[in-house]
Amino acid sequence: MQYKITAPENINSSILLPASKSISNRALILNALSMAPFGIDNLSDCDDTNVMVDAFKSGSNLIDVKAAGTSMRFLTAFLAITPGEWIITGTERMKERPIYILVDALISLGARIEYLGKIGYPPLKIKGTALNGGDIYLSGDVSSQFISALLMIAPTMSKGLTIHLEGNVISVPYIKLTLGMMAQYGVKTHWDGNIIKIHPEEYRPTTNYLVESDWSAASYWYEMVALAEEARVELKGLFRNSMQGDSKVSELFLDLGVVTEFTNEGVVLTKKNSKTKKMFHNFVNEPDLAQTFVVACCLMDVHFMFTGLQSLKIKETDRIEALKTEMKKLGYLIKDSENSILEWDGERCETTENDPVIKTYEDHRMAMAFAPAAIMLGNIIIAHPNVVTKSYPAFWNDLKKVGFDVTE
Repeated sequence: MQYKITAPENINSSILLPASKSISNRALILNALSMAPFGIDNLSDCDDTNVMVDAFKSGSNLIDVKAAGTSMRFLTAFLAITPGEWIITGTERMKERPIYILVDALISLGARIEYLGKIGYPPLKIKGTALNGGDIYLSGDVSSQFISALLMIAPTMSKGLTIHLEGNVISVPYIKLTLGMMAQYGVKTHWDGNIIKIHPEEYRPTTNYLVESDWSAASYWYEMVALAEEARVELKGLFRNSMQGDSKVSELFLDLGVVTEFTNEGVVLTKKNSKTKKMFHNFVNEPDLAQTFVVACCLMDVHFMFTGLQSLKIKETDRIEALKTEMKKLGYLIKDSENSILEWDGERCETTENDPVIKTYEDHRMAMAFAPAAIMLGNIIIAHPNVVTKSYPAFWNDLKKVGFDVTE
């Protein structure tokens, strides 16, 4: 299946963004741990969240998270302390994504987990049991989802949990998001330097939890405003003082000429007639924004050097290679180095196809980052467009609402 995307002449609309899947997935775990009598308002309706909802509702001991990496990690830790015997699995790609760092940490705390296939990778067999807790040591450059998975179950451990993070800590905003939400659910946390300490304590929510809209999803609308000649877009459901790391997008897109005005309902995006000539940014705290900025900068002829991209190698696909391959189809030669740097100095090449088809590699962010390119190119073809259901199921319908033509 392919979609051909054709852009309107200008964009002037109001969009209700999807709920944050990062917040939704944490809220589901925290609600379950607290056995809360309260609900979750504005829960995300994306694939990654739905597999967690299904896991809690199904009553089955076999859980298939499909392509949802966050769900795999959060549920692995949750099931490790949940009485019963569980099997957790996913797609073939999921079975290639390493999980041994989390599993090793859980086993050191008393968990009972076995690998059912390749050592270090899903699927897993888990026998839920009470964990002792104590001290563990993790490299600071591991996925924040491993750390967050451990943090959320930490208050249930008899000794609590002290995590010592060694070296440079990446994705700090996601760890802060987890700790902030734990505090909202009534648990005190302590982060001093590279040590995070959680004492044994019960979660005590006092009301329904309201999930904010997704700043990662907002990034594609920022990209559209940056690329369009004329644009004004209202995005509803975003908070000024957001705990989401990707809220940084409102500052970063100033370099590409997009101004953010906060309102009581969200934000309003408008254009200014200036942009930077070259953009430098370390995306270690906002890796999910990298694809958006690579595409936008190339199309706007803004040279860039983006660092801190090491986690892109182990996402839904190898996003560094995917970006190099697909941008080359559009005539842009991007260089990478040290498995963590992407750079474009303006070098161009002949396009490899007359009507290039952008592969999405089972990666929702590839589809959504490249779709706005239709504004500059006239149109663009996206393969396997349904991958957007992972985080933003209404993406294509929202494009149609603002005047894009989306056809098979």
